[in-house]
Amino acid sequence: MKPRHKRIAIVVGGLAALGVATALVLNALNSNLVFFYSPSQIESKEAPVNRSFRIGGMVEEGSVKRDGVNVQFVVTDTVKTTPVRYAGILPDLFKEGKGVVAQGRLDNGVFVASEVLAKHDENYMPPEAAEALAKAKGQQGQGQQGPQPAGTLANGGAGKPAAYGAQGDPR
Repeated sequence: MKPRHKRIAIVVGGLAALGVATALVLNALNSNLVFFYSPSQIESKEAPVNRSFRIGGMVEEGSVKRDGVNVQFVVTDTVKTTPVRYAGILPDLFKEGKGVVAQGRLDNGVFVASEVLAKHDENYMPPEAAEALAKAKGQQGQGQQGPQPAGTLANGGAGKPAAYGAQGDPR
């Protein structure tokens, strides 16, 4: 084999290896993506059926039913609701009427959660859940509040806790 043919074979082999590596990385990224959906989007069949995703909203008042480590509750975005089933220990901050994000799969209209995340503190709500609630309220016709930027407070504050109000820092 001539040196010219060897160089061409090495270049072609390198490009093939690079293509295989790129395909493997993209496949791994695609299989690990987890998208967020609100109960309204689940009701309108936008959520995947055979794939893991996240649901977020508020835990409906009076919907939590515990049986040992098995818990059933309902997540709402104030327009639609989705029943959730979870087997495990819930976070300490999990309460009715508070924000929640759960990851899992849809099974015959019931969201079977593998992980449940509760709100961060009294005024904070996950940005995805805040956007879903704002979007649902906009569809319902109650206040045309747009989605909040990631990391803002659910009470509409400009990044300050509610105790600060419009006056600024109380110090």
